[in-house]
Amino acid sequence: MNFDIPASTERLRLCIADFVERELLPLEDDRSSYDDHGNIVLQLLDRLRAKARAAGLWCLQLRAANGGGGLGKTDLAVCYEEMNRSIFGPVVFNSAAPDDGNMMVLEALGTPEQRQRWLTPIVEGKVRSSFAMTEPHPGGGSDPSMITTKAERLGDDYVVSGRKWFITGAQEASHFILIARTSDDPRHGLSAFLFHKDQPGWRILRRIEIMGPEEHGGHCELEFDGLRIPAADLLGGEGRGLEVTQVRLGPARLTHCMRWLGLAKRCIEIARAYAGERHGFGQRLADRESIQLMLGDIALRIEVGRLLVMKAAWELDRGGFARKEVSMAKIEVANTLHAAADVGIQINGARGYSKDTVLEWIYRYARQARLVDGADEVHKMVLSRMLDKESAGFWRWNVEASAVGGMRHGEGS
Repeated sequence: MNFDIPASTERLRLCIADFVERELLPLEDDRSSYDDHGNIVLQLLDRLRAKARAAGLWCLQLRAANGGGGLGKTDLAVCYEEMNRSIFGPVVFNSAAPDDGNMMVLEALGTPEQRQRWLTPIVEGKVRSSFAMTEPHPGGGSDPSMITTKAERLGDDYVVSGRKWFITGAQEASHFILIARTSDDPRHGLSAFLFHKDQPGWRILRRIEIMGPEEHGGHCELEFDGLRIPAADLLGGEGRGLEVTQVRLGPARLTHCMRWLGLAKRCIEIARAYAGERHGFGQRLADRESIQLMLGDIALRIEVGRLLVMKAAWELDRGGFARKEVSMAKIEVANTLHAAADVGIQINGARGYSKDTVLEWIYRYARQARLVDGADEVHKMVLSRMLDKESAGFWRWNVEASAVGGMRHGEGS
């Protein structure tokens, strides 16, 4: 097992770190940098995105042919973690959800014509995108089989009716990926569609107010009442909606984790800096055993999360689905981020609870990590089912074929 990263990846990481330090961190202390929903103001974002693109730090997750940096998932893990040392980082580098996952799935499953029409404008930063899957009860959430939004074929079009909610970025998005039901087939009953915000037959009912800071465009409830989508705008073909969700959500969950590790490290960075200078009762906070135990525990948990993320990234890079590995990483990193923000605030005391640092921003943001892209309990259920199915093979090692006389992957488990 080799944990070395390529020298080229390290050079890229250092460039990102320098950009974040110089261009982004100073902006976090300026209240004029924030919009009304706690994100970076769009005019400032546009200027920073131009700088990131000029520096060659743009869309690293996509192939070079599609305007990206061509990095694999293990390299992305290194870079995304560094980007999210700043709360503004991911969106500046065009690596923030939901655009990040939408670009990946359009690259993977879109036709050349679809990539040109729907992907390229997102890559170029001209439009934002959204992924419309989750529905209010009794519709589908973590269980896509419960989706009730319908897309009925009418000639060369599909006519959509139904509702979606908590759709991230919808208010600022121009390009949408919509998951809707095209039949009652339990495996092939869902399809994925592409549509533009200006197409009639749908509307935003409301922007749902949430506890934490919001992505640009918020989290919205949508209503579809006669939206017509040409058959040419099916993504992957009719009946392949479940595959689209699998291709998109697995890597998207993992890139969330990559970014969250950067935020968790930032919490500890702020806590350590304060503990090193703050004195009380004749002693620095950093010299108190109770503080050392808190910091040591979070440092351990962050490293556990990094290893889980890297294993999942490695499995994706080698062509696997990494369902088990992604679920493990999602549970561990989401909870670690929440704990890191809590420890950071506790060590900083009233200062941490105030807006003098970004700790309170991260704390409010972190609570959603245990819900988005599948709640902790859903992923634990997935792992339990895989344990039942695989038994002792759940913990099998991947053996090099050459080392066992050509044994295929998974044989002998």
